[in-house]
Amino acid sequence: MNKLLIILFVSVAVPGFAQRTMPLYPAQIPNAKNVSDEETRKANREVDSLAFKVSRPTISVFLAPANNGSPGPAVIIFPGGGYGTLLIKREGSDVARAFNKLGIHAFVVKYRLPSERTMIDQSIGPLQDAQQAIKMVREMSTEWQVDPTKIGVMGFSAGGHLASTVGTHFDKMYIPNSSNTSLRPDFMLLINPVISFTDSIGHIGSRENLLGKNPSAEQIRLFSNEYQINHSTPPAFLVHAGTDVVVQVANSLSFYQKLRENQVDGALHIYSKGEHGFLTYPSFEEWFGRCVHWMRQMKFAQ
Repeated sequence: MNKLLIILFVSVAVPGFAQRTMPLYPAQIPNAKNVSDEETRKANREVDSLAFKVSRPTISVFLAPANNGSPGPAVIIFPGGGYGTLLIKREGSDVARAFNKLGIHAFVVKYRLPSERTMIDQSIGPLQDAQQAIKMVREMSTEWQVDPTKIGVMGFSAGGHLASTVGTHFDKMYIPNSSNTSLRPDFMLLINPVISFTDSIGHIGSRENLLGKNPSAEQIRLFSNEYQINHSTPPAFLVHAGTDVVVQVANSLSFYQKLRENQVDGALHIYSKGEHGFLTYPSFEEWFGRCVHWMRQMKFAQ
């Protein structure tokens, strides 16, 4: 997509609650093999819509109503699905529209799912897409009326792993970035996140999908994001159910503890009941309200 097309896109996207989907990369997709697109969509009774075999990443833009011309905060959303599928609606567009109602811009990333067939190095494909999303939103902040100092990331389950990865690996650029645009998110919202790939508490399905069946000890530690936190890590809000049997609550506990050890602002809420993905409890309004309350407390939203 050339600059003219981006300008045309912006001209129709600025009014409130606009939603458009565009390619994440304007030209060649990095780390991609020249193969056919085999993406499929499947309806699901519990989560509405699932995407499989994603190899052409996109970003869907949800712009909130104009705030008297003043730039506002933005949240870049990474749906979950164990790096094997993406819950595009329940953990994507539905959440984006909820942010819009509060005057917060949102962007849903349909990131590539790891695959030896489509990627040269499958372990970094999703991270490249996450970095590209931050780069795009920051570089387009004027046109989209986004405050470039209030661009956060939000991830669910394995999308939470991706959000915490881009929030702890921003010092290394995995994409072309000749303008040296900052790839560091300003905050993280991690919803029942996969954090660790360790044998003891990690989600092994997500680990195998991203790193393969036999990852090295070095790879496991590199992508166990509790070990990647330092003093420059952005602040984070985490929410989890203590009864989650899919992704252990120890993932959120370990990340929060490392934030404290490194004197990084963070908040953690654990529900005494509820399943992975909060399908029946807590309600969306309950946990989402806590996220927004934290954003306001931290001055990332009004």
